[in-house]
Amino acid sequence: MIRHILTSDQDLRKLIRKGIITIGGNEKLKIYGCLNCKSGKRMKRVNRVFFTDEKEAVSNGFRPCGNCKRNLYKEWIYSVQKSL
Repeated sequence: MIRHILTSDQDLRKLIRKGIITIGGNEKLKIYGCLNCKSGKRMKRVNRVFFTDEKEAVSNGFRPCGNCKRNLYKEWIYSVQKSL
């Protein structure tokens, strides 16, 4: 997990261009999604984190975004409700 506030914008752009960073997330809300998601673009820099893939996000306790990862979000909601 890479925190936005601890990394320069230039370094982040390089990592994104190289394909090392593919997923963004909100550390406070524990949500991950696409880098171009409208919801993700509105979040505060302090809360923004980046991941190499979805496995890394899930292993850090993040859930899929209901906006850009709608199908995965529905599966996640179903699994949470099923476990209650």
